Amino acid sequence: MSQRHIIQVFEQYQKSRMQFVQTVADLASRPQNIEMLQNAGVMSMLRPLMLDVVPSIQQTAALALGRLADHSDDLAEAVVKEDILPQLVHSLASQNRFYKKAAAFVLRAVAKHSPELSQAVVACGGVDALVLCLEEFDPGVKEAAAWALGFIARHNALLSQSVVDAGAVPLLVLCLLEPEMALKRIAASTLSDISKHTPELAQTVVDCGAIAHLAQMILNPDAKLKRQVFSALSQISKHSVSLAEMVIEAEIFPAAVACLRDPDEYVRKNVTTLMREVVKHTPELSQVIVNCGGMAAVIDYLGNCRGNLRLPAIMMLGYVAAHSENLAMAVILSKGVPQLALCLSEESEHHIKAATAWSIGQIGHHTPEHAKAVATAHLLPKLLELYMDANSSEDLQAKSKKALKSVLQKCTYLPGLEPLLYDVPSNILKHVVCQFSKVLPHDSKARRLFVTSGGLKKLQEIEAEPGSLLQEHINAINSCFPEEIVRYYSPGYSEVLLERLENYQPA
Repeated sequence: MSQRHIIQVFEQYQKSRMQFVQTVADLASRPQNIEMLQNAGVMSMLRPLMLDVVPSIQQTAALALGRLADHSDDLAEAVVKEDILPQLVHSLASQNRFYKKAAAFVLRAVAKHSPELSQAVVACGGVDALVLCLEEFDPGVKEAAAWALGFIARHNALLSQSVVDAGAVPLLVLCLLEPEMALKRIAASTLSDISKHTPELAQTVVDCGAIAHLAQMILNPDAKLKRQVFSALSQISKHSVSLAEMVIEAEIFPAAVACLRDPDEYVRKNVTTLMREVVKHTPELSQVIVNCGGMAAVIDYLGNCRGNLRLPAIMMLGYVAAHSENLAMAVILSKGVPQLALCLSEESEHHIKAATAWSIGQIGHHTPEHAKAVATAHLLPKLLELYMDANSSEDLQAKSKKALKSVLQKCTYLPGLEPLLYDVPSNILKHVVCQFSKVLPHDSKARRLFVTSGGLKKLQEIEAEPGSLLQEHINAINSCFPEEIVRYYSPGYSEVLLERLENYQPA
């Protein structure tokens, strides 16, 4: 056999290997082919090709493996069981940038499915190898590595700590300064994933100077970057007063408030989430957001969105109102209550309704004036309806009940209370009747209205346990009226009159 013929055989063999990995990579990009490839045992066929002498075959084999692992946790587990990860990690240090990107993709595809699979990546030295890739000159390699580290960190605090311990955070902060937009986005996203688990992890991100760099990007025109920036700032702020204050001190507000008018709905949602995480800590932090126009902007935002996009804004109003009478009044004066009433009637998801009921309770439980704002928005019957509805979730029923009780205990606005005298369970009715018993002894107009509206008649129809708190409140109200009026409206009194009429003998 001639040398030329031998060369042709080798060339043909190389061409066949290349054709094979390219075909598998193409097939793996379409979900309908995955099961067929798995049944054909393609995983074990790709493994030796990861060590091929031809770099382009190695890269394409890695790409094919990544696409397979990305599809399901079963296939990702198969990559782990085939012992592919150690050789992949070992090769990362010496191969070219194209291979590094493909290898980082495989590690990301495996790690994304579960904490256990992420732990497999950590155990084979994957995190250290990925952190080394963050020091590469090529921005595409950095992006692929940052993305994989984000998928590892997002699962839990332990995995996030392994990313921190490998020295990833300072390098991720440096990635924020790179000109490539995609790299900035992924770096911000990964910092967000690291920060979310514990105050200590968030503090590590802050200590590396992340807040200042993130703050400089809040007015960047790129919507996807802003989403990640506000997400990261939210995850840092949520843990403690000191971390939230550090975010505020970076002078993110009022510039962030302007982003509530951003065309991108997820930018708007993440800004609102940031505000929620800041205001929940203290009255002073809430006041900062109120003073920079954040309250009014969030209430406007509530009117322009639907569904889960509303949730952080609804909760933000509740957190602000919970702190003090003055802050709750600021929510009322900014027309927050009618907007929450709209949310309660428009939304169908029970968790959104539950959050809205909670916020209404935080606004109305301070003073009679706060409670009146809730009552005049016709929210008391609505809260009662949600509490009584058997189809309401357990959480929705509990939050509606708690909000209703807390507002009732302050409400002295009788027109708002009167509808609750009818078809109400006794555990709510006692609070309603109690409020009437506080107001009627001191207000003659209210007593007259109580009679003419049918309230006194309804009161006499209530069957209360003798000696119960409800009976005591009923007795207290009855004592505000002449005895004959009370008798007149008592059940059976017309029969008594008719009986007296039958027995009456005219002179």
